[in-house]
Amino acid sequence: MQTTTLSFANLHIHGELFANIFRARKQSFIVQKCWDLPQTDDMEFDQYDTPMSRWVAIHQNGQVLAGVRLTPTTAHCGMYSYMIRDAQLDLLGGSIPQNLLDEPAPVDPGTWEASRLFVNHDVPQRERRRVHLNLVQEMTNSARNLGATRLVCLVASNWPRWLVPCGLDAQAMGPVVWIDDGYFQCVSINLAAKMH
Repeated sequence: MQTTTLSFANLHIHGELFANIFRARKQSFIVQKCWDLPQTDDMEFDQYDTPMSRWVAIHQNGQVLAGVRLTPTTAHCGMYSYMIRDAQLDLLGGSIPQNLLDEPAPVDPGTWEASRLFVNHDVPQRERRRVHLNLVQEMTNSARNLGATRLVCLVASNWPRWLVPCGLDAQAMGPVVWIDDGYFQCVSINLAAKMH
């Protein structure tokens, strides 16, 4: 099992891995969850997949087992910034509720958003915990290497069950909200405590 963090600057080194992340996202979010998201050429993408973002992939033998996108909260492209903030500002047409945060969404160089987190449905149940742990470790390592001291993410509301055992200092940032097919909650992950 390999872990790779991709950017527009290094994607040429990794062959099909970049496209395979978007193919795996389509399988996870459009096929499995039936979310109404943009897609083309068998890939899911959105307005936040820009050169400002990074994509963490856990992969083996060309197959993407898990992934997540990291975007700085200072990002700005056209009218968009990052998903959580744009939802709060009602720029997403109501697909994500505006009331997902207790306070205004952060805009801070040390804070990055983690979004589109998934584990491929083909990963056997006996391997899922290990794949998920590798994803969380690489996500936090990559974020720290980018200068992040905090991550904000919109995740399934059962997050304490899988984030806390990973050793993360995570706190709810808003209420539990219903989105499409389940309950979700915004979470802040403190990375500063473990920085060396």
